[in-house]
Amino acid sequence: MNQLSLNGTWTLTKPGDAKPLDAPVPGVVHDALQAAGTIDDPFYRDNENALAWIGETDWLYARTFDVPAEFLASDKIVLRCLGLDTLATIRLNGKKIATTDNMFRTWEFDVRKELRAGENRIEIRFASVIPVINKNQKKVSLFPTKQPERISGHTWVRKEACNFGWDWGPKLVTAGIWRDIELIAHDTAELTDVLVQQHHAKKQGKPRVTLDVAIDSKTLTTKRSKLQADVTLTYNGKSVAHTRVALSRNKATASFVIETPKLWWPNGMGEQPLYELTVDLLDANESLLDTQTHRIGLRTLGVVRKPDRYGESFHFACNGVAFFSKGANWIPADVFATRVTAGLYEDLLTSAVEANMNMIRVWGGGIYESELFYDLCDELGLCVWQDFMFACSTYPAFEPAFMETVEAEADDAIRQLRHHACLALWCGNNEMEEIAGDERRHKIMPWDEYKSLFDKLLPSRVAKLDPQRDYCPASPHSSLGPRNNSSNHTSGDAHLWHVWHGRAPLEWFRTSYHRFCSEFGFQSFPEPKTVNTYTQPGDRNVASPIMEHHQRTHIGNTRIMHYMVEDFRMPSTFEDTLWLSQILQARAIQIGVEHWRRNMPRCMGALYWQLNDCWPVASWASIDYLGRWKALHYHTRHFFAPVLLSALENAEKKTVELHISADPMPAAPKKASNKASLVWTLVTLAGEVLARETQAVEIKPGKTHRAMTVDLAQVTAEFGQGNVILFADLVQRDEVISSTMATLVKPKGLDLQDPKLTVTVQRSDDPGEFHVHLKSKRPALWTFLDFPSDEIDAHYSDNFVHVHPGGEHVITLVPHSASDKPLTVADVKKNLRVRSLVDLYST
Repeated sequence: MNQLSLNGTWTLTKPGDAKPLDAPVPGVVHDALQAAGTIDDPFYRDNENALAWIGETDWLYARTFDVPAEFLASDKIVLRCLGLDTLATIRLNGKKIATTDNMFRTWEFDVRKELRAGENRIEIRFASVIPVINKNQKKVSLFPTKQPERISGHTWVRKEACNFGWDWGPKLVTAGIWRDIELIAHDTAELTDVLVQQHHAKKQGKPRVTLDVAIDSKTLTTKRSKLQADVTLTYNGKSVAHTRVALSRNKATASFVIETPKLWWPNGMGEQPLYELTVDLLDANESLLDTQTHRIGLRTLGVVRKPDRYGESFHFACNGVAFFSKGANWIPADVFATRVTAGLYEDLLTSAVEANMNMIRVWGGGIYESELFYDLCDELGLCVWQDFMFACSTYPAFEPAFMETVEAEADDAIRQLRHHACLALWCGNNEMEEIAGDERRHKIMPWDEYKSLFDKLLPSRVAKLDPQRDYCPASPHSSLGPRNNSSNHTSGDAHLWHVWHGRAPLEWFRTSYHRFCSEFGFQSFPEPKTVNTYTQPGDRNVASPIMEHHQRTHIGNTRIMHYMVEDFRMPSTFEDTLWLSQILQARAIQIGVEHWRRNMPRCMGALYWQLNDCWPVASWASIDYLGRWKALHYHTRHFFAPVLLSALENAEKKTVELHISADPMPAAPKKASNKASLVWTLVTLAGEVLARETQAVEIKPGKTHRAMTVDLAQVTAEFGQGNVILFADLVQRDEVISSTMATLVKPKGLDLQDPKLTVTVQRSDDPGEFHVHLKSKRPALWTFLDFPSDEIDAHYSDNFVHVHPGGEHVITLVPHSASDKPLTVADVKKNLRVRSLVDLYST
C-alpha cells in the first residue's frame, strides 16, 4: 500500500469571484477567509451576525498535484476523503467523480483511470446546505425550533448539528475539507476489516485473555494469490503473541491466549496498559500488501442492568468491578473543528483526569471526534460514552436515502472506534425519546420511524461490527415504564433540568434518586480575562447587548442572577458578578454530585453538562473556551475525589451529617489501610473556635456511609444559626484527603467579616513553580487567587478554597507572562490577588 497525501494549501474561490484565496486543508472556509483578512474574528462582539452569508454561499476548493508514474502501476488507487463538509461535488482532471452528502462519513472512490502521470487537478465544490434545508422544510417540516439561536430543519442534512446554533454555540455554518484527503494505492489485495474480540476467564485464580482477530480482505485483480495474515501483539515494544494464518475466500481468524494479561482500568481504579496489535497482509512471496495497527486494552467494560430493590440497575463495570461514573459531557472543542489541535485535546482531557473524572460523554449534536481524542482517553483511563450524531430534533427516517447514508456513517464510526479500550457504550441519540411520539409537540417523529432508526438500524450495525459493546437507544432512556419518561427514578439514565430550566432551588438535587444522571448543569460566566477578549469596555454589563449575544439561551443571564440572589448577596461590580457566578455554579453542581455519591448504589453516575466550550460564552462549561478552569472545575477535583467527605445539613434539626463515599480500589495494595481520622472544627464568623474534635473512621471502598452527626443545637442557640460554620477534614497518614464545609443558612445569611488573610509566597523546588500559603483569622469562604493583569496567567493546583482559623491551604501555581520572562517571588507577590466571598459583595 502506498499513500499520497493531498493535504496542504489549496485555493478557495467563491463562485463569481476571480481571485482565489489560499486555504489550508484540512480546513474550513471561515478560517481561510479570516486568515486572508476578508472577515473579522467571528467570536468578537457580535461579528457572527454579519457572517451568515458564508454558510449561504457555494465554495470551490482546488489544487494541482503530481503523481509519479510508478504510483499509477498499482492495481487499485482510491481517493480517500476522511471528512467533506458537506454537500460536495468532486472533479478530477475535469471529470466528475462523485457527490457526497454526509459530513461524518469516510468517502472512497476508485480514481485510477482518471489519474495521469505528472500534474493532476482536483476540484471540490461545496454547495450551501441552507437551500436544501429550506426546500425540504417546505415539504415536511422537521421539528421547527422556536429558539432564535438555532436554524430549523438542519436535520435534513448529515452535518454537525451545533453548527446551526445551540443554547451555548453560535450559528456559523461551515464548509470545507475538514479532515485528511489522500490517494491510496494497493496491489493484489487489501485489508478491509479487522475485528478484535476478547474472551476473559480465570485460570487458577489468575486472569487469562483469549483474543480472536477476524480478518477480511479484498482481492483486487483477477489473478489468484495465496494470501496470509501475519498477526503480532506487542507490549512496550516486545512481542507477547504471534501467529500467521492463511486466508480462505479472503477471510481468516487468528486466535491466541495471553496467560498473564495486564488489565486496563478506568482512571483511579488502576493502570492503563495498552497493547499494539499489527495485522500484515502478505502474498505468496511474503510481500507486504497492506497493514492495520490498533492499540487495545485488555478489559471488560460495559453497562450492568439487572433487577434490584429500586427497579433496574444502570451502572458501568470494568473487569467485573462496578464503579460510580464521574465525569462530564463533551461538546466540540471549537466551532471550527480544524482549529482543535493535539495540544487542546490533551489540555482538556488531562484537565478532566486532574479533576478525578473517569468518564466522558461525547454528545450527539457534535462530531465523532478524531482518533487522537480516543487515543488520549485510552491513555488517561477516561471511559467514553459515545452518542451517535443525533440530538434534540426529528430526523427523516422515512427517506430511504437518509437511512442508507446513516448506515454507512454508523459503519465508519464503529470501525473507527471499536478497538479503543476507553469505549464503554454506544448510544443512539440525545434527548429524542422525549420528542418521539409526544402528541403535544409540533411535527413529532412517529415511533415507527424512531424505532426503525434507533431500535433497528443502529443496534444492528453495533451487533454486527462491535458485538461485545453495549448499545442504548437514547439518553435519557427508561427501560421500565414509558420510554419518554425522562424522570423515571427506577431505571435507565436521566437528564435533570429541574434546577436551571425549571427554576427549582439548588436543594432540589437532594430529592433526586435517579439511577444514573447523565445530564444536569448550571451556568456561569467566564472570568474577566476571557470576557475581555470579546467585549469592549462599554459592553461590560451583564445586560448589555454584547454580553447577551454571548449568552445563547434567552433566559441565561436572568436565570444566573435569579439564582445568585437566592443564595448569595449582590456583587459590587461587573467583574465581581462574573466571579460570583462561578462560585454559584460550583455550589450547585457540588450539591447534586455529593447527594448522588451519598446514595450509591442506587445512583451510580453523575456526568454534568458540560466540560468545555466551543467559543467564548456564558455557559454550563467548567473550563472556558480559552482553557481557564472555572470555580466548578476546581470543586470537581474535590467532589469527584476517590474518597469524598460530604456534609448534609438539616436546619430544622440543627444537625450536620458527615458522610464518606469511596470509589472501589481493585488495584490498591493489599496492605493499604482503610483507617482514617475525621477532624471537625466549629468556628464563629468572628473567628472564635468553639469546638474541635477528632474521631477514628473507616473508609469503605466502593461504598458510602454516614460517619457521624454533629449536633449544633446548643451552639446555634447561643451564637445564632447564621454565625456558626462547621469545617471538617478527612485525614489519612497525616494528609488531608477530603474536606467539607457546612452552614445551617444559605451563604447570603452569613454576615461575613474581613477574614484577615495572610498570604505567603515561596518558590518551589521545581522551576517556574510557586507555593502560596493561605491562613486566616476568620472564615474566608471561596478564597481564590488570580492575576488581574493580562500580562500574567497561571495554572493553579487548587482554588476557591475555604480557609478557617487554625487551618492552612497551600496552593501551587505555575505562572507565565506574556513576555515569557521568568517570574520571581517578588513578581508573583506584586501581581497576585487573593480574595474571598466577602470581597465580592457590595457594601
